[in-house]
Amino acid sequence: MSTHDVNRSPLSPTPRTTLTRAKERGTTDRAALDAVLDAGLICHLGVLLGGSPVVLPTIYGRLGDTLYLHGSTGAGNMRAAIDTDISIAVTHVDGLVYARSAMHFSMNYRSAVIRGRAVLVTDEVERDNALRVIVEHSAPGAWDRVRPPNRKEMAATMVLALDLTEASVKVRSGPPKDDESDIETGGVWAGVLPLRQVWGEPIPAADLEPGLDVPSDVEARVTPVEAPVR
Repeated sequence: MSTHDVNRSPLSPTPRTTLTRAKERGTTDRAALDAVLDAGLICHLGVLLGGSPVVLPTIYGRLGDTLYLHGSTGAGNMRAAIDTDISIAVTHVDGLVYARSAMHFSMNYRSAVIRGRAVLVTDEVERDNALRVIVEHSAPGAWDRVRPPNRKEMAATMVLALDLTEASVKVRSGPPKDDESDIETGGVWAGVLPLRQVWGEPIPAADLEPGLDVPSDVEARVTPVEAPVR
């Protein structure tokens, strides 16, 4: 989906999403928020459950300016999130920043935090579309070639929608930022150790019937093996 709609307004920080530290790493560009969310596989959902805070990893999907979550109708955390304020966080670590002093170690990262009120999706068309969005987010191309949810499965599934209006985005990249005195002293290695996520070779199910090839949408995601450095 496009992340460059010129008609979309930039993010407008609220008191809950205004950065108080490292403000130079923040951005109000909605495309930056889209990019962080679209690159993630899970979010961390923060909600009050039984009067105490709990943070849980949750699968999600984004459609425009709406984030969809799904879970069992019997899940306490999902029920606790209905019509109440929740917090969503998505973070990608791109590298560990080694500095010359312990206090200047850091990480290169991309992160987003969304605050808002989760709404229970009851419209059947939107529910079906939301589940498609969630599946396609983590497994692009899979929805149209597998069996869709049946009535029993749909009845046991809860879908929540969260508006993406109240959000903050922070990004750090680049080398360490050492004190000039530490640079001049020398003798300590400094730099960045990159981190990346790769997809390995698909492993077929043990009960898969013979002769079925790996689907093209799955095969296309396998990370090419890089030639060894000589």
